[in-house]
Amino acid sequence: MPDVKQKHIPVMLNEVLQALAPQDGGLYVDATFGNGGYSEAILQAANCKLIALDRDPNVKDRAAEMKAKYGEQFEFRAGEFGDFAELVPEKIDGAVFDIGVSSMQIDQAQRGFSFAKEAPLDMRMSCQGTSAADLVNSLPEKELADLIYNYGEEKKSRAIARRIVEARTKSKIQTTTELAEIIYSVIHKKPGAIDPATRTFQALRIAVNDELGQLKSGLEGALEALKPSGKLVVVSFHSLEDRIVKNFFLENAGKKQSVSRYAPLPTDIIKPKIASYSKAIAPSQNEVDNNPRARSAKLRAASKISPERN
Repeated sequence: MPDVKQKHIPVMLNEVLQALAPQDGGLYVDATFGNGGYSEAILQAANCKLIALDRDPNVKDRAAEMKAKYGEQFEFRAGEFGDFAELVPEKIDGAVFDIGVSSMQIDQAQRGFSFAKEAPLDMRMSCQGTSAADLVNSLPEKELADLIYNYGEEKKSRAIARRIVEARTKSKIQTTTELAEIIYSVIHKKPGAIDPATRTFQALRIAVNDELGQLKSGLEGALEALKPSGKLVVVSFHSLEDRIVKNFFLENAGKKQSVSRYAPLPTDIIKPKIASYSKAIAPSQNEVDNNPRARSAKLRAASKISPERN
C-alpha cells in the first residue's frame, strides 16, 4: 500500500484561501482532494462543511483520517471531477480545483508518472483503464506524434514518435526509464535545462486521464452548482490548462468577442453567469524557493453572478 500520509505543501494555499474566502456555515468542494491540503486548510479557516472529490483510490486512507478528525464537516466522494454535476447535486458556496498530477502521485514511483524513477509506464490516476504503455505501444505513429505535440507542446514530437515506433517493433516499451531513454536519443539532456522527457510524459498523462476534457466539464458542473456570489478557484500548471480556465471565465462573463467588429454577433451568446474574475496570479518567489513544484502554477478565481445582475 503506497504511503499517502506523507505531508505535502499545497501550492498557493494562502492565495487559494483568500480567493475562496470560506465562511462559517458554508458548503465548499475540494474537487481534487489528493493529500487533503486544501481541504484541511478550508475546514480550519471557517466552521463550514466540505465535500472532497478524487478518482484516485489511493487517497481513501487519507480521506478516512480527515473524516475521523472533522466528522460531519467532511465528506469524501469517490469519482472524477469531470462528473462534478452528478457528484455534487447540492448548491455550494465555493469550489477549488488543483489541476494535474498531485505531488503524492509523483512521489509514488510505482504509479509511473515520473521519468526520474523506474516504474511500469502507467500514469492512470484512477488505477484503471488505458495506461500510458497501452498508448505508446499501440497508437499509429502520426497519432502518437499529434498527441505529443498537442498535449505536450513538444516541437520534436514527430522524431520522438518515430523513434518510439522503431523501438517497439523490437520489444514492448514497459517502463518509464525505457521511454525516457528513447526520448533522450532524440533530444539530449543538457545541464540546467528542462528534462527532455518532460513534455512527452506530460502529453501521455493528459491523454491517459482525459485531463483537459475533465477540466472543461468540471468547471461547467462547479459553476452550475455555485450559489449566487459563490467562488470558483482554479490552480493550473501549464498553458493548456490555464487557457481553458481563462476562456471559460471570459465566456461565462459574457466577454467573448466577435472576430470582427463588422461581423454579425453570434446567435449563441452565453448568458453571463460570472460577475467577476481575476487575472492569472503567480506564486511568490519565496514560495517557489521553498516549493519548486509551485514554479509554473497560476491561480484564477471567479465569482458567480447575483440574481439582480441577471
